[in-house]
Amino acid sequence: MTASTLALVALAYLIGAIPFAVVVSKLFGLSDPRHYGSGNPGATNVLRSGNKLAAALTLLGDAAKGWLAVWMMQHWGPDSSLSIALAGMAAFLGHVFPVTLGFKGGKGVATALGVLAGFSGWLALVCMAVWLALALALRYSSAAALGAAVAAPLAAQLLIADPAISGASVFMTAILIWRHAGNIKRLLAGTEPRIGRKKKPPEAS
Repeated sequence: MTASTLALVALAYLIGAIPFAVVVSKLFGLSDPRHYGSGNPGATNVLRSGNKLAAALTLLGDAAKGWLAVWMMQHWGPDSSLSIALAGMAAFLGHVFPVTLGFKGGKGVATALGVLAGFSGWLALVCMAVWLALALALRYSSAAALGAAVAAPLAAQLLIADPAISGASVFMTAILIWRHAGNIKRLLAGTEPRIGRKKKPPEAS
C-alpha cells in the first residue's frame, strides 16, 4: 500500500471524526447532545431536542462524510476495492471513535449508510428500505438500525460480491451491533423508547 493511499485512509478517518451532532447543535443554540437523552452524539439524539432541522442536518452530515471518504479513494486512490473498503471503514471508525471527542463518538448508523452509498447506491437503498420498513412496523429506531445493519452484508454479497466490500460491511455490522448493546437490552426488557417519544434536554448553559 502506497503512502498516498495511507494518507487518504488517514484523511477518511479525520473526515469521519467531524462531530456533526455537536457542531450543528452549537450552531442552533441547542444543548450538547452528549449531555441529554442517550448521550449519543448522533442524529437520533439531536432529534430529542425537538429541533427536526438540526437532526436532519446532523443525519445528512454524518452520512455525507462516509460517502465522501469512499468517493475520495475511488477518484484519487488506486483502483482497488480493498483501498476503497479501508477508506469506508476508516470514516466509520472516525465517527465511532473520533479523536475530536476523546474517542467517544456516535453509534455510526448514518455514517455506515453513507459508506454503503459510496460502495453502491443500490446497496444503500436496500438498507434504507429495510430500516424504513422496520421503523414503521416496530416504531423502534434502534431495532430498525440493527435490522438494516444485519441486512447490509447480505445485500453487499448479492449486489457486489466483492470480498473487500463484503468484509467492510461485516465489520461495520459487528461494530454497530456492539454499539447497540444497551439498546438490545432495553428492547428485550421492553423499556426502549419508541420513535416519536421525546426526552426534553436540559437548558443550554
